[in-house]
Amino acid sequence: MGLDFLADGGADFEHAITVTGFGRFHYMLLTLCGLIYMDTAIGVTILSFVLPAAQCDLEMDSTAKGWLTASPMLGMLIGSYIWGCLADTKGRKIVLIATLLMDGIVGIVSSFVQYFWVFLIFRFFNGFAVTGAMGICFPYLGEFQPTKYRERCLCWMEMFWTVGVIVLPLIAWLIIPMDFIIMSNTFYFKSWNLFVALCALPSLMLGLWLFTFPESPKFLLECGETDAALEVFKWIYSRNTGADPETYPVKCLQEKAKHQDKSTRSLKLLKRKDLKVLFAEIRDLTSALCKPPFLRNTALACVIQFGLTSSYYTLMVWFPELFTRFEQFEHANPGETTSVCIVSALSDNTTFFDPYGCDTIIAPSVYLHTVYIGLACIPGSIILPLFVHKLGAKFFLIFSLVVSGAVTVGFYYVVNSMQNLVLSCVFEALTSLGISLVYCVIVDMFPTNLRVMAAALSLTMGRLGALIGNLVFGYLIDLACVIPIILFAAFLFACGFFSFLLPRTGKDTLD
Repeated sequence: MGLDFLADGGADFEHAITVTGFGRFHYMLLTLCGLIYMDTAIGVTILSFVLPAAQCDLEMDSTAKGWLTASPMLGMLIGSYIWGCLADTKGRKIVLIATLLMDGIVGIVSSFVQYFWVFLIFRFFNGFAVTGAMGICFPYLGEFQPTKYRERCLCWMEMFWTVGVIVLPLIAWLIIPMDFIIMSNTFYFKSWNLFVALCALPSLMLGLWLFTFPESPKFLLECGETDAALEVFKWIYSRNTGADPETYPVKCLQEKAKHQDKSTRSLKLLKRKDLKVLFAEIRDLTSALCKPPFLRNTALACVIQFGLTSSYYTLMVWFPELFTRFEQFEHANPGETTSVCIVSALSDNTTFFDPYGCDTIIAPSVYLHTVYIGLACIPGSIILPLFVHKLGAKFFLIFSLVVSGAVTVGFYYVVNSMQNLVLSCVFEALTSLGISLVYCVIVDMFPTNLRVMAAALSLTMGRLGALIGNLVFGYLIDLACVIPIILFAAFLFACGFFSFLLPRTGKDTLD
């Protein structure tokens, strides 16, 4: 390696992280961040199984289900930028711990709730917390990686999301059908309550595990805390090589010219004067994202997230209902075929007699179809990290968006439940791949002091798209089924076009 860097006043980040080696620490960090991402997959999709299981106990009609589905989305919309701002000013690790512990505690408490509106409020805060973990885990992981391994490590995260999508219906299938109940005159705790509590435990355990990991050395360097960053590099070197930390070959690091973030990290959020300084810093960073040279990348990230996320979450929420209606039609009309637009307009006559679905039993096929959709993501999750360094994240992002747009058009021509399941599997595999790839690209597109905030801003636009998408879909599906299909297909094709305009990523050291 040589020691020429000492003549310049110290080693830069790329040299410092490269000489730590790539070993045990990086594998443990990937495992931790991957499990966090898997946990967010569970947190985002858990309601798809809670809704039918809890509808009788919480007295939920269709309108109430709509409110409950929107509640965590609204929490994500509000929480995305708040957590991103805090992570770019106070630090990645501390904010990531806060989001995980909050999600775990709120999730466990919500499992004991007896009333719909209280449960709805708790799910809002679950969404508020889980979006912070989702937005921060990618930058946190990426800022520990040398350029050679960064893109590949980030792409392995998609596999953990896939595992989360597969594990959740299996846990639901195991727990929800159980004949389990604890009841008194004023309190009940059933199998669905147990399911909610169990799904909250990983957040608590991951938050506690994260205490044993260091702050991002890239972030510490950006804040001018070179001594703290050097200690982190020594610690990583020791974990990777088994050698004494003091034998780490780098003895000093390059100083940052600016240290404005250092004072921000030491601010107390409970003091009004310090809060004013913090808000001023957040305003300046937000303003920087909306001005050249970052404006173009910010706009592209936000537009792609809006179109992709609105299509993904809207259609994924609709798929289970569509499965059920296809099965109802095929049961009532054996051997006949129908279009997706006809089956989507079918009404459920049982709601008049059983408005809260107290007689509803979740069919095993609902769990099984969700498992199939998760299994369909595995090939892409393996292919992506193996070939991303050769073809680039941008290539895979464009491919996933354009093909998923074509699949969305294909839904119009579906005539039976099997075709619907196949297209649903392909759609989930490609769009979930696209969402992970957007995070990978953002890590490279922005400098350290703006990285999490840029991810948070794009995530906020994505959640806004998901909210609007669900409202538009619910309104238009009864008026003209073809319109929302064309709309979301157009969104995905447009996102594919805008992805062509993204800069090349994965080849240069982090700014």
